[in-house]
Amino acid sequence: MSGEKDLSVLIQNMEPVLNTGEFVFCTVETLNGIPDMEKILFFFREHEAITIVLKRTIADEWKMPYSYISSWITLTIHSSLEAIGLTAAFANALKKENISCNVVAAYFHDHIFIAKEDAEKAMEALIALKKSKEF
Repeated sequence: MSGEKDLSVLIQNMEPVLNTGEFVFCTVETLNGIPDMEKILFFFREHEAITIVLKRTIADEWKMPYSYISSWITLTIHSSLEAIGLTAAFANALKKENISCNVVAAYFHDHIFIAKEDAEKAMEALIALKKSKEF
């Protein structure tokens, strides 16, 4: 199953879900020192370091430094990795509300990390986008 590609279908049928918890971005040189890989939401290897994203409570428990506390919104529609315009549409909707977003496109869904204090406003903007015809 490759997911939906039609932008109109994606936006009209997306259901943004605000996941419970606070999430942080941390960096490590290697994954060898991670106490429990199952507690990591995701990681990405860059030239400079490995970025890991996990619940704030876990980062605090592991004494990992972070500077950005985010909320995590999942768009619960199976979007294709080849879909065109979805990221731009929701990023523009959030931009209009002066909300920064960090996006992860996984196989089944798109995930948006926004500053914790912007969570409710972001949900409102995404629901308004779903109801609009401005995409």
